[in-house]
Amino acid sequence: MGLTPNRDVFITCAVTGAGDTTGRSDKVPVTPRQIADAAIEAANAGAAIAHIHVRDPETGKGARRVELYEEVVEHVAASGVDVVLNLTAGMGGDLTLGSTEQPLPLSPAGTDMAGASERLEHVARLRPEICTLDCGTMNFGEGDYVMTNTPAMLKAMAAGIRELGVRPEIEIFDTGHLLLAKWLDGQGLLEHPVMVQLCMGIPWGAPDDLQTLLALTANLPADWTFSAFSIGRNQLPYAALAVLAGGNIRVGLEDNIWLDKGVLATNGALVERAVAIAEGMGSRILSAAEVRTRLKLTKGW
Repeated sequence: MGLTPNRDVFITCAVTGAGDTTGRSDKVPVTPRQIADAAIEAANAGAAIAHIHVRDPETGKGARRVELYEEVVEHVAASGVDVVLNLTAGMGGDLTLGSTEQPLPLSPAGTDMAGASERLEHVARLRPEICTLDCGTMNFGEGDYVMTNTPAMLKAMAAGIRELGVRPEIEIFDTGHLLLAKWLDGQGLLEHPVMVQLCMGIPWGAPDDLQTLLALTANLPADWTFSAFSIGRNQLPYAALAVLAGGNIRVGLEDNIWLDKGVLATNGALVERAVAIAEGMGSRILSAAEVRTRLKLTKGW
């Protein structure tokens, strides 16, 4: 079977995330203004899409306060830079057990469970072109944290996102999550063209080996659009692998804080490297306007 690389590639930059990376790199944006500036930087470097989390400006920890998202979006809009905004809707599905011997009550420090409408409050207020939908439940790390997204919650959130006229980016962290995505689509809850992000190499989800990636892409419906990424040191190699597999690229400080060994990255530098990789493979980088047309997005913000 011959290679079918993607010749027209768009790049997503996940600029900050919600993980504990601020203590390891001073390049990770924390305040709404810093996050907005990171999205603008990424767009100027060649990213068509900026994937946005917000953080508590005082602690640096992941947050989901609507006013923080509002400040980010307002600053990006005022800049005049054209970029597709993709707001996370993953926050509010965080469950941490009390301990291995006494799982209940849940740990208040790591648990933040919200209803479907509350998890979409910022999406309803700001109407971004895209928001994420984490399509399943999964253990994370070595502790007692569980990313929690039940089928009932996913149905409710998918229906809510559809009613808002926003396109979900389906986050696939493991193979069963793809089955859930197809199930949602079969019930008419996903707008087409369906957009998927293959999130590889995250403990304890789908490993970032070639065979697992190809198993996932082989089971994607032919008319679905996908991007793929890995975390840490494999983020940039995955930029090439995603293109070779026929997909699009995601980079950014949410997933990897290093540009080279011992060299801390910025979002702009990661996007520039991804552009060089894709163009060196003979692919063209799509603009935000071209992505809007290709994915039939509606700009509300």
